[in-house]
Amino acid sequence: MKTQIEQNGIVTLTSEVANGLSNSEMWNDDLRPTTLKEHSWKGLNFATLWIGMCLCIPAYTMASGMISLGMNWWQAIGTIFLGNVIVLIPILLNSHAGTKFGIPYPVFARLWFGSKGAHIPALARAIVAAGWFGINTWIGTTAIDTLLSASFPKWANLTGHTAIIFVLFWALNVVVAYRGHQAIKVLGLIATPVVGISSIILLIWAFSHSGGWGPILATPSKFNTAGEFFKVFFPALTGVIAFWATLALNIPDFCRYAKSQKSQMIAQSFSLPITMSIFSFIGIAVTSATVVIFGSALWDPVQLLAKFPPFVIFLGTVVIVIASLTINVGANIVAPARAIENLNPRRITFGLGALITGLFAILMQPWYIMGNFGNYIFGWLGTYGALLGPIDGIAIADYWLVRRRQMALNELYDVNGRYSYKSGFNKNGVYALIIGVAIPVLGLVIPGLRFLWDNAWTFGLLISIVSYTFLMKGDQSVLQPGEYEKITSFENFTPNSLTDSVTNNENMNVDIY
Repeated sequence: MKTQIEQNGIVTLTSEVANGLSNSEMWNDDLRPTTLKEHSWKGLNFATLWIGMCLCIPAYTMASGMISLGMNWWQAIGTIFLGNVIVLIPILLNSHAGTKFGIPYPVFARLWFGSKGAHIPALARAIVAAGWFGINTWIGTTAIDTLLSASFPKWANLTGHTAIIFVLFWALNVVVAYRGHQAIKVLGLIATPVVGISSIILLIWAFSHSGGWGPILATPSKFNTAGEFFKVFFPALTGVIAFWATLALNIPDFCRYAKSQKSQMIAQSFSLPITMSIFSFIGIAVTSATVVIFGSALWDPVQLLAKFPPFVIFLGTVVIVIASLTINVGANIVAPARAIENLNPRRITFGLGALITGLFAILMQPWYIMGNFGNYIFGWLGTYGALLGPIDGIAIADYWLVRRRQMALNELYDVNGRYSYKSGFNKNGVYALIIGVAIPVLGLVIPGLRFLWDNAWTFGLLISIVSYTFLMKGDQSVLQPGEYEKITSFENFTPNSLTDSVTNNENMNVDIY
């Protein structure tokens, strides 16, 4: 029976099979594979998505945390660039699966954890995303609160004024997210030029009003030896990697709409590391200038904004709100909403999942996480990096080393399919996750192994790749050569007539099981 159709490297289900699966408890309109027509995102869309997400307040202040720990400006920027190049590798590897098979992250996780076990990595990603959702909502809240307090003095004396703004901005994020991936696509096109141009204007202002780049760029590193530097460098690098380790997992949520592998790979490869490095430099340069202009280093752009007249505060607040909204919707709501939806696809909608995500974000207490850089870099980023690194490794090992980019797409939606394993759990995935987390954790309890924890994401990823690949040897869920036969003799194909007979098209093949 024909189950899959592949055209130009993109696989989708035949209409006959898709209709047959529509009543499955593991299927709904948000979790199903995308059709060929829905693969509409070009390279520009992925570039604007990443630029819009990178131009956010946490990225602006990331380098400042490293400087406060003793680095000079170029050491901080170099650490940020290297960390983003490293995390780009799993992002591109997992992007391939989303583009080829058109599946979202929770469905992709069924492949390596099982139909029920997929909730483990999906919810782990969801918890982290909910935390980020709260952080960015809090940042947007403080910006709006600053505007109102500067413009209307009575506002600052109103009881609970910050809480009021937090609830309203929180609701705006949830409403935009409810609109789905098309809203994210449009939001990225708006946010990228607005935030990008505003950042350049801010940099020009800082340079012209300080008579140069200021003292921070001239301040040398506080480290006297290489050992002192590396003691800070490795946990800082892990923090940078962990910053986008979340997207390295659920990038299939976006790449399932890509028109081609080439377009999404090129766009992501340039937009992520370059944008993060440039924006971090702007944060350092502007902060350096504030020392000259205001007499103290203002790392928080909201505090800097409060120094300007109300009209400038208004424009700056709009920019900060757009930046916070863009990264929140794109990076912090989609993944947890999908994960929650995947718990019961027949009853839970994406909109309900977004609402639950928002509620959980409040419970994460973002005001505490952003209280100081120690909480942020070592506590928040470091801890969840240790959790997500092994999951990234399992996903990469399964798709690239174990299955070699082949799968029975329809069986991801079958409760009795090969990817349900035993009782819905792939024990090999669970074991590999435990091993990948446990070994770096040893660095917390054994002083001589501290380097394991300082590089928890990297060690966790590599350990889980090796352990999962070894455990999955000979697993029955892996397609064998005799089960996967390609027939390349079809033409006159249309997405709405997937089961029609067609002849001789070199760009198409139908997989038969």
